[in-house]
Amino acid sequence: MSATLTSTADAPSANRYRRSQRILHWLMAIVIISALLIGLYCSYLVQGTPLRRALLDIHKSLGMTALILIAIRLPLRLSLGEPAYRRPLDVFSHYAARGAHILLYVLMIMMPLAGYTTSAAGGHDLPWFGVFQWPNLLPPDKSLERTAAIVHEYGAYCLYAVVTLHILAALWHHFARKDEVLQRML
Repeated sequence: MSATLTSTADAPSANRYRRSQRILHWLMAIVIISALLIGLYCSYLVQGTPLRRALLDIHKSLGMTALILIAIRLPLRLSLGEPAYRRPLDVFSHYAARGAHILLYVLMIMMPLAGYTTSAAGGHDLPWFGVFQWPNLLPPDKSLERTAAIVHEYGAYCLYAVVTLHILAALWHHFARKDEVLQRML
């Protein structure tokens, strides 16, 4: 009986993503946007200050949370697919959305891994909200730390741009085109 309730509760409506996919989408949106804003703010703070260290610990915790969530979300997305559109997107919108989603998934994996590598290779703490420390699986390596930090920095610029475009595209579809794109994830 409970298996039936569970599968029924998560079943998609004809044109919406499953509840589990929608919850993961919005949870990851909160985690990623928070990490981006904290990371940006920290870039303006003096290195070594208590506030910057505390915020970077939260930033790292959010990044590792995003990595865990993407490890759940990606297989779910691949196994469940996406709902059909009532009215298919035009070719340009279809391929633009595909490209943006692929880039978002790549960045959602790359950014936490680059952040982890930066901290681990630099011998820095790897906290998770003060509950525990992630294991450091890398030996100290300043060259690897610098390379990972560069990847993380430029990846952040890409993520700012792609997330902004993703939000603007969803709003454009909803308010200008008045189609179902945003509704599929609500």
